[in-house]
Amino acid sequence: MLLSAALASTPAHAQVSLSTVVDLAQQNSTAVRLAEADLQKAKAGLAEAKDVFVPNVQFGSGLPAFPSVGFTGGVPSILNSTVQFLVPYVNFTQKQYVNAAGSGIKAATLNLKDAKEQVALDASTAYIELDTVKSELESAQQQETLAARLVEIEQQRTEAGVDPLSDLLQTQLTAAQLKLKCLHLETRAGTLAKQLSVLTGLPVGSIAPQHASIPEIPAVKADQAATSTNGIEAAKMAARSKQQTTKGDEMNGLLPQIVFAAQYNRSTTILNNANDYYKQDIPLNNFSSGFSIQVPIFDLGHRAKAKESAADALRAKVEAEQAEHQNDLAIAELTGSLRDLNTLAVIASLKQQIAHEQLQSVLAQLELGNGATAGAGSAAQLTPKAEQLARIDERQKFEDSLEAGFDLSKARLSLLRSLGHMEDWLNELHGK
Repeated sequence: MLLSAALASTPAHAQVSLSTVVDLAQQNSTAVRLAEADLQKAKAGLAEAKDVFVPNVQFGSGLPAFPSVGFTGGVPSILNSTVQFLVPYVNFTQKQYVNAAGSGIKAATLNLKDAKEQVALDASTAYIELDTVKSELESAQQQETLAARLVEIEQQRTEAGVDPLSDLLQTQLTAAQLKLKCLHLETRAGTLAKQLSVLTGLPVGSIAPQHASIPEIPAVKADQAATSTNGIEAAKMAARSKQQTTKGDEMNGLLPQIVFAAQYNRSTTILNNANDYYKQDIPLNNFSSGFSIQVPIFDLGHRAKAKESAADALRAKVEAEQAEHQNDLAIAELTGSLRDLNTLAVIASLKQQIAHEQLQSVLAQLELGNGATAGAGSAAQLTPKAEQLARIDERQKFEDSLEAGFDLSKARLSLLRSLGHMEDWLNELHGK
């Protein structure tokens, strides 16, 4: 909370590291707080299941408010006390409920970890995308400036009769398209800034990505040793808890329950004449104790409850299996798309390098000439128009490379989570 308060007072557009954003998102997440509440509830459930073995002590008093008249049927007391608890080691039914509550705590703990990992994935993806979009927007704004210069050049060439009007119109169309792209990128950046604001609780637009804080995302593969995710393990543990509850409900209709109880009563004759109705005076101190044994003979209610618990346990087991199958499908889909995205990223990078080299060639020719003698077969001398087109194309290939790289990073992060290695990524993130 101190970290959040400190960052909230920072100036707008301050650089915030990815690890800080992830930490803030986990602190601010409603899903994480709900999971924490579920964990506290599970812990309270375990304490409740165990506390029936702890003596329950109660104190009270039965003093009359007004003088009693006649036989009231009760023994007035200054003080009365009762002690009652379920006898441990012999009540096997309650033991199953204690085990079920313990499994519930494990399931809630795993759910909390899973919620934190999901928030970390969402925050990391949004942060990396915002960093990518910021770079794309800078490049697109450069393109827009280059396009404006190209329109001026084409306007002069058209007026001089060198190029037809269609070339000018095409150049104006290109400039308009680049302006529209800038607007789209600005909108996308604003949406991501709002998303990060909701995730972290910081003001909108106060987070400027720090590119150096983003560690390299490992290129994991599905055939590598995968561990089960916290979400799947939580579902399995929840199913186990339901099964233990079912076993307890079944035993509850078959096995006896033994309860120990003791009672102390300090009687009084103040404001009453109770001794007039008994052969001997009522003693001042009265104590009794004993075991209450309840043996189920015919209990349809507990049988029905056991059937209901069995249905819940079956449903929880099927849900755990469904979560595991869905995760396997997600791994298969991500693995297939990763191959494509990796190839596309390589292609985009090569295109960017080619465009950069072509731009350098154009600049060299503009500075030195085309190197050919004038004549019918010689190549035409390059013009400033060619320079602007080459620069615009190089910037476009740069943006395509950035976008392909982000798509690849996003898929890799998703595969890390599906393979159960998200914690490794978080450790690397906080160690950077």
